[in-house]
Amino acid sequence: MTLPNTMVITNARYKPDHFSGEITSIIATINGVECLVPIADDNYDYREIKRRLDAGTLTIADAD
Repeated sequence: MTLPNTMVITNARYKPDHFSGEITSIIATINGVECLVPIADDNYDYREIKRRLDAGTLTIADAD
């Protein structure tokens, strides 16, 4: 597991569910790998994205 302070998170954008259109995940490049991160409090990557969003050190683009 990568420690939060060593994670490099870039290119974050919201991703809607294909069927409902509801925002259910975030696509982000984490340590050079494009990842689909579910919006769920029990997800480690989502908690780190949320922490940085709340701290103002990360922004998330609107869905395409």
